[in-house]
Amino acid sequence: MLRRLLLRAPTSYRQASHTYYFAPQLSARVPPPAAHSLSITRFLCSSSSSQVPNGTSVEQVEDDVNLSASPPAATISIDRSGLYNSPEHSHEPSPDSELIKHLKSIIKFRGGPISVAEYMEEVLTNPKAGFYINRDVFGAEGDFITSPEVSQMFGEMIGVWAMCLWEQMGQPNKVNLVELGPGRGTLMADLLRGASKFKHFVQSLNIHMVECSPTLQKLQYSNLKCEEENNTDGTVDKKTISLLAGAPVTWHAALEQVPSGVPTIIIAHEFYDALPVHQFQKASHGWCEKMVDLAEDSTFRFVLSPQPTPATLYLMKRCKWAATEELAKLDQIEVCPKSMEFTQTIAKRISSDGGGALIIDYGLNAVISDSLQAIRKHKFVNILDDPGSADLSAYVDFASIRRSAEEVSGDVSVHGPITQSQLLGALGINFRVEALLQNCTDEQAESLRTGYWRLVGEGEAPFWEGPEEQVPIGMGTRYLAMAIVNKRQGVPVPF
Repeated sequence: MLRRLLLRAPTSYRQASHTYYFAPQLSARVPPPAAHSLSITRFLCSSSSSQVPNGTSVEQVEDDVNLSASPPAATISIDRSGLYNSPEHSHEPSPDSELIKHLKSIIKFRGGPISVAEYMEEVLTNPKAGFYINRDVFGAEGDFITSPEVSQMFGEMIGVWAMCLWEQMGQPNKVNLVELGPGRGTLMADLLRGASKFKHFVQSLNIHMVECSPTLQKLQYSNLKCEEENNTDGTVDKKTISLLAGAPVTWHAALEQVPSGVPTIIIAHEFYDALPVHQFQKASHGWCEKMVDLAEDSTFRFVLSPQPTPATLYLMKRCKWAATEELAKLDQIEVCPKSMEFTQTIAKRISSDGGGALIIDYGLNAVISDSLQAIRKHKFVNILDDPGSADLSAYVDFASIRRSAEEVSGDVSVHGPITQSQLLGALGINFRVEALLQNCTDEQAESLRTGYWRLVGEGEAPFWEGPEEQVPIGMGTRYLAMAIVNKRQGVPVPF
């Protein structure tokens, strides 16, 4: 088990004029591994047994949000008789950033709160001040570390999976290799280096990087060793080539911009966890959406919507996919409409063009409760503190991904999820690490062993003899992998 668990902040409730809200209180948290330990800290360090924080309750609403029928049009009234004042808000006052001013202006202009999903989307991808837009947030010097930054072996194994799928497709002469949210481009660079000896495969590739951040696009261009070449078709426009494999590279802001009509292999590693989620809190007679509003002192606070919101439709849909016993255990539910919609876009593309998608992320094969977290400089921080300065992410609902894909097309099949450890082990990471250890220095060998453990191990590395605060933490069972493929290709390796 991990030693560094995110301690849930207790919640209390305060009366407001038109609704009520619970103001989060900061509690002591055990910090995740320090930046220099190179551990993957972007996952929610909580046990998978229960997602419902203890001691959380909500006052009754008198009209039920019926999850088995169409959303009600009646206004929900609120019984505030049991509410009481909580301690003052814990946020420290600070000069407002441009993003904070923007968020406050949205709330004031609408005359009411915004959803957690809209808050999350603005914080991460606002064109001027979003967390991902103008900075490099990855690696030991950034805010979190992802699997490709831990070891080259991760990208190499994903390359093995892509080549196996390409062979199952009949080795087409042209294929789109698409990565969603490529970060620094480390995964794709390691994939191409590892696959460069397989000439027929790399010659078939057209690489498409779906990335909205100009800063990260430049990093990807550099890490893929790109250069501009004249087109051979006589046009004036130049094309970008990765010298790692001689394959053309194109950048897009959205998956829909990737040319269709060609077999497509899609890699989505730690992409879904950044998609905005809506949060719902159970009241005695139904569910209320959790929103972000302004308090009297102009700090951000959470409130509950007094009536059904548009996202209630997605809550109803998700609850229909779940067992009654599963829902009965939950006081909070997160739903991600963009995850459902994005999955259906992927499934339609695979259905029409052939190919498949590999999704790797931290999450559960179940309904997700209160998992949204903020990480700044490898430490957990309050979600509402200084928006735009910390990464926001949430557990991925793999059961919802499966149902979304199967719902939109009968021509695709969904496989998994399996653990990252199972995926990488079956693809040959054990043989790869042994081969690399045959020709390396002692320092390189230690790096390989710790990187290997972080990718496939569970909990603390038993072989570690260094400082306790730098002990490698295995992520092999925390991350899950799922594949969506065209049924014509059969079952993908290693599912």
